Amino acid sequence: MRFATFNLLHGRSVHDGLVDGERLRAAVAALDVDVLALQEADRGQPRSAGADHTAEAARALGADHHRFAAALIGTPGAVYRLPVDGSDDVDADPSYGIGLVSRWPVTDWLIRRLPPAPIRSPVYVPRTGVVLLADEPRVVLAALVDSPVGRLTVASTHLSFVPGWNLRQLRRTLRWLAALPGPRVLLGDLNVPMRVVAPIAAAAGWRPLARVATYPAHRPRVQFDHILLHPRRTAWSAQAQAPLAAISDHRPLVVGVTS
Repeated sequence: MRFATFNLLHGRSVHDGLVDGERLRAAVAALDVDVLALQEADRGQPRSAGADHTAEAARALGADHHRFAAALIGTPGAVYRLPVDGSDDVDADPSYGIGLVSRWPVTDWLIRRLPPAPIRSPVYVPRTGVVLLADEPRVVLAALVDSPVGRLTVASTHLSFVPGWNLRQLRRTLRWLAALPGPRVLLGDLNVPMRVVAPIAAAAGWRPLARVATYPAHRPRVQFDHILLHPRRTAWSAQAQAPLAAISDHRPLVVGVTS
């Protein structure tokens, strides 16, 4: 079984600034995974030529099961509104959020929304410096899948960049997922390094399946992208890698699992 999480940076290359759908599809196809979690995915945004990144990724993997969950409707960093639960598949306005793609059958989809931090936070922006940014709403998308080893819960998320607030979101997410059918796999950009994630995961009965730096893509020094397993004593062995892709400022994190 192969799992991956990939922050797409809405399909943009940091080398030339271009958003190219063919690059995105090729980067995803090269991963050749059974379950793929996406973050910073667009649907209908002008900056990505109106593409539906989750659907594009599903086609690239030859996967029949996929869903996009909007964190917001409108323009990231500008004017937006919150999605109405159940509207993700029918709202025609440009949206931005996360996705989940599965080659295995999905029997149910579940969404958990996470409110933004109530304060602005200093964030380093390349070529700009430190700026105060307002947080945006976040979302967790979970799927109940029929895998070769039985039913699993897999989930995708992208947590806040605000220190402390993202840890609160992580704990809430782990508690919510622990109530769903197991084993459970959480994939995503948690905006928290492994040295912080590992003890929080362990205290909640989870364990990391990968310890590989993923950011920044050109010379990874920190792991913000994670794949966690619950319960931690599940007899899975894993091999992880973070290959360089033609898009994004993150490297995708890929884990091959044997049970």
